[in-house]
Amino acid sequence: MATAVKKTISLPADLARDVEAIAKSEGKTLSGVIQDALRQVRIERRRQELRGLQGYWSRCARDKGLLTEADLDRYLRD
Repeated sequence: MATAVKKTISLPADLARDVEAIAKSEGKTLSGVIQDALRQVRIERRRQELRGLQGYWSRCARDKGLLTEADLDRYLRD
């Protein structure tokens, strides 16, 4: 089990109210709601990074004329 690290954060009043309402409605602690939100942010950043990498490699393939899987197979065999 991971060791928890305590941190103090500041939130604008409206965001603090939202977090408290979410925690209450979902039966979670404030920490649990914040942890879930941070995990979602981390996931979304990784998705964006992956999209960037896919775009880069797609452009590289397109520049070489590789538009289909058959094109890629021929390219890799040559």
